[in-house]
Amino acid sequence: MVKILSRKSLGIQPVFDIGVATDHNFLLSNGLVASNCFNKSHSTAYAYVTYQTAYLKANYPTEYMAALLTASSDDRDKVEKYRENCEKMGIKVIPPDVNLSQQDFTPQGENVILFGLSAVRNLGDAAIDNILKARSTGQFDSFADFCSRVDLRVVNKKALETLIYCGGFDRFQVNRNQSINDLDLVVAWAQNLAKEKASGQLNIFDLFNNESTTNSQQEKSFDRVPSAPKVADFPLDEKLKYEKEYLGFYISEHPLQSLKKSAAIFSPINLNDFASQKNNQKVAVVIILSAVKIITVQKEGQYKGKNMAVVQMEDASGTAEGVIFPSNYPDLAELIRQDARLIVWGKVQKKDEDKIQLVFDRAETIEMVKMLTIKLSLAEAIERDRQAKLKSILQARSGERNSIKVPVIAIIAEGNKRQLVRFGEGFWVVDAIETIEALIEAGFCAETQSPLALSL
Repeated sequence: MVKILSRKSLGIQPVFDIGVATDHNFLLSNGLVASNCFNKSHSTAYAYVTYQTAYLKANYPTEYMAALLTASSDDRDKVEKYRENCEKMGIKVIPPDVNLSQQDFTPQGENVILFGLSAVRNLGDAAIDNILKARSTGQFDSFADFCSRVDLRVVNKKALETLIYCGGFDRFQVNRNQSINDLDLVVAWAQNLAKEKASGQLNIFDLFNNESTTNSQQEKSFDRVPSAPKVADFPLDEKLKYEKEYLGFYISEHPLQSLKKSAAIFSPINLNDFASQKNNQKVAVVIILSAVKIITVQKEGQYKGKNMAVVQMEDASGTAEGVIFPSNYPDLAELIRQDARLIVWGKVQKKDEDKIQLVFDRAETIEMVKMLTIKLSLAEAIERDRQAKLKSILQARSGERNSIKVPVIAIIAEGNKRQLVRFGEGFWVVDAIETIEALIEAGFCAETQSPLALSL
């Protein structure tokens, strides 16, 4: 709030009554009266807070965003939104760590924020307090050490699974699948150790320990901690899926990150670019389906009883809604499933300012998408006759403007170097096989290829 430092009378001044029902004049010191001052004082206070906020964001961006994430830790949508903002600002939000994470999001040096335990699913305040209390005597040495020092009645199995899946124990064991397999054995061992300590008993192995060994040293000896047979870690996609489930978003990397360069061939837009597109603008997007809802049409008409789908899409920039109408649903039904990674061609449809969705025309799993590649030598690429021939073949097979087309890429090679050139959409073709036959007949080297096989 604004602090008034001084006041002086300006004599009689014109004022405007804002229509407050009761007496709203305020008697100040020295007999001065502040009349009808709500608007200015309120605006001034908000302006001052806005200035403070802008100053902090500009000069202390990491600390500011950490505070913003903490304030929204109970709202997954807001946490995801602010994490995306962090990414755009060059600030990395790293997974929780049982030896470093506090209850709140905390800055870790420049442009790094450590995930706060309060925003992790299945971790209540009691469990977080118990973990922090156990850690106050010293950092944990291992997963077994953690289990032996926390109260497993408070930090229960579900909480431990959550911390494993979201990377909380990665400093001890990067193989999260192995930690999940070891969980029951280690918990049982820790519970048995707790019972022995509570009853003051030692097992037969402890009796034969060197008598000079202290109880503290004995308790920190984990040579007999059981473990399950060795297993391979979760595949990246599955690891990211668990992060999404327990944290609300992907934190190691986005599932589409590895496709970013190869997918750029199709000139896709980001989901957060929808607002800047014209209504019914044709676009391409590379997305992952986070939710799928199948709907049976009830309205009378030719599609009554037919299925359609409403989906939630996401990419690294944000989320958006998509719709597959009954006319297209049979062709796309096999692709419309949760966690599917797709490239989608469709139209941006704006119902109003707050309702923007993508109407699917065509979709392919990103791994199955094909393009037409033409291999050219540098001499061939700059020869005008060959350029004209190539142009005529492609344009003759480009089809209607709004038809679904196959992208065309030229690979220009000179010695050990090569350059990829993406042809404009006016040169994309409708029938790749027919085009390849025509190109080969004209002496060109052409084939269909996956964008994942190319490096841009």
